[in-house]
Amino acid sequence: MKTIRASEIGTYLYCQRAWWYQKQGYEKQNQADLYTGQELHARHGRSVFVAGVMKLLAYALLLMGLIMTAAYITFLLL
Repeated sequence: MKTIRASEIGTYLYCQRAWWYQKQGYEKQNQADLYTGQELHARHGRSVFVAGVMKLLAYALLLMGLIMTAAYITFLLL
């Protein structure tokens, strides 16, 4: 009995005909489009990562500014 992979189940649930073509060994005709889509997803993933890092940096700078303001006010009162 042949092992069924999770990706095969996903393909079958999305499109039974695509699954059948895959099982028959047919190559996909839209390789250029698939590559373009993968590149687009990778670029978007990098953008999301950079946005997360920038958000973390903004919070760190805000916290540092609050600490410096509190220290400045404390030294003024002394």
